[in-house]
Amino acid sequence: MRSKHVTVVKLGGSLTGSAPLMGWLDTLAACGGRVVVVPGGGLFADAVRRAQTKIGFGDAVAHHMALLAMEQYGRAVASLRPAFRVADSAMAIRRILREGRVPVWAPAEMALQAAEIPASWDVTSDSLAAWLAGRIGASRLLLVKHGGPFAGRVQASELVAWGVVDRAFPRFLSQSGVQGTIVAASNHGTAAAEALRSGGCIGADIDLQAPDALLSRPWQKSRRRVGVGR
Repeated sequence: MRSKHVTVVKLGGSLTGSAPLMGWLDTLAACGGRVVVVPGGGLFADAVRRAQTKIGFGDAVAHHMALLAMEQYGRAVASLRPAFRVADSAMAIRRILREGRVPVWAPAEMALQAAEIPASWDVTSDSLAAWLAGRIGASRLLLVKHGGPFAGRVQASELVAWGVVDRAFPRFLSQSGVQGTIVAASNHGTAAAEALRSGGCIGADIDLQAPDALLSRPWQKSRRRVGVGR
């Protein structure tokens, strides 16, 4: 059963320290009971990547550590607004939503128990956000990303090809049964808050149908592979 008007919002770790991040935190804090925040890993996940290269531990260990990196970033984010509460289970998420607050997902406990989530860098917080949206029956998934503007419809395969989302994302989004959308980080504010509270759409719908050819978009030409990790 879908949770009416509940949107899972993925906030990338690449937004760390930016003005858009602060704007989005204000926007999400105004949407208590309607949004669930999935944090990226940002600099914490980058540290795991560097450590794996230097120490040589396997992907299963790196996967666990990267989930904990998301939790570190999430706890930092949750501390910045009184309405935010860390949640490590579907039950906790639903309870915090009922209280009219904003759950910030701590993914390790749920993700490590899910056999369908492989221990691979191909699965980052984008795919995990899609998985969570399906797991809790959210009505929509919103990815907040640098770049844009995003409008109309975009192909999931395009987003993968240009490094905006991870390679597993189209599969996880398809399996979730949730409508995915993507919005530029700069598009926070009153209109975004109103849309999230009402269950409306902001940004661009993500289309899972494979295109005949990848289309060139203005925002793609200048985009680097930044913040693609958890």
